[in-house]
Amino acid sequence: MKMPEVNEFIHGSNMPILRGEMRINEPMSKHTSWRAGGGAARFYKPADIDDLAVFVQGLPADERIYFIGLGSNLLVRDGGFQGTVVALHGKLKDLMLVKQDASDSLIYASAGVACAKVARFAALNDFTGAEFLVGIPGTMGGALAMNAGCYDSETWDIVEQVQVMDRQGRLHVRQPNAYDIGYRYAIAKNSGDNSKCEEWFVGGWLRLKRGDHVTSIQSIKELLVKRINSQPLNLPNSGSVFRNPRGHYAARLIESCGLKGFCVGGAMVSPKHANFIINTGGATAADIESVIRTIQGIVINKKGIELIREVRIIGESGGLYNE
Repeated sequence: MKMPEVNEFIHGSNMPILRGEMRINEPMSKHTSWRAGGGAARFYKPADIDDLAVFVQGLPADERIYFIGLGSNLLVRDGGFQGTVVALHGKLKDLMLVKQDASDSLIYASAGVACAKVARFAALNDFTGAEFLVGIPGTMGGALAMNAGCYDSETWDIVEQVQVMDRQGRLHVRQPNAYDIGYRYAIAKNSGDNSKCEEWFVGGWLRLKRGDHVTSIQSIKELLVKRINSQPLNLPNSGSVFRNPRGHYAARLIESCGLKGFCVGGAMVSPKHANFIINTGGATAADIESVIRTIQGIVINKKGIELIREVRIIGESGGLYNE
């Protein structure tokens, strides 16, 4: 559906005409890497950041909004999400060098740019420090929101500042000290104030050191080989499901409990990597969530260690698992 329908949904008769694409009751299985789950009541792909600002400020004040990139860290329950999902991948796509000198550089990456693309862009421009991003199967918006990381590096290690959009469509630049940042989270320090906390990452500036492209490209190739050899990339999955507890690896804990290959419906604990849950075909979101909760229950009973999800779960399931 195109823009007349969008403008009927947002409030205000004098709102500018939007240029993006609205879909109603959009199956989120098309937009999440698990290829499972329910639909979004409304699904919007903005034309660009200006269009996004108009769209966000025009939404009803009580409308639930969820931003996604590649949907690689997300499970939408089978009952769907009764709000608006905003998809940024391929839409907010600026990626550029904004400053460079003899020792370092600043790269600006919009929230919709794939992390792997940022890694290669930095490498080809003779800067180092972003190579690890090739192992993150998402976009920069998600990487900023959860401080995504792998291979002993994390996103906020290289963040100089970020750009966010608020509920009124206004843009702000925030410094890292505006956030509580830790292992797989980045939370605004003012998030207790509901009038200020609803902001979404739309871009970030990354500070990188001078390097050389030959070394960086070789490092990227080695990381990709490591990822291919250790992860079940041939079947739909969401990446790592659980955070690594302090002093432990989630995959080893799960494997030591004999859970590799454990199934519920079409959802299976990967025989290749125990911290991955794969969709072997026809898995529902309820199947996947059941596997997640079973793993958590068995690991805490056998090992006394609570596994915390990296995966975000949203939507309605008829009351079975709603939190």
